[in-house]
Amino acid sequence: MIKHEAGPNTLSLLEAARLMAGGALSEHDAEVLLANAIQRGELHANIKRWATEQWEGRQLPGNLNRLETYVEREDFDAWRTRSDHSARPAC
Repeated sequence: MIKHEAGPNTLSLLEAARLMAGGALSEHDAEVLLANAIQRGELHANIKRWATEQWEGRQLPGNLNRLETYVEREDFDAWRTRSDHSARPAC
């Protein structure tokens, strides 16, 4: 279970990626899509970045920390709809 320091209606970048993953889209690919959307300003997020020497797992654009970068569920759902990354319904 992922510990939330944010509100109950938020998802970590990892949790959001898990909702998107499936079929040809891996969890890491979904994380990269989300990180790129955050970097481009398409998806609002409360961002925490890794210092290079602290990196955990595979690196994401902008050195985003996938466990401690949060998006509001409503923003995530709206982004998926706008971006056509909604092949699987968000649970």
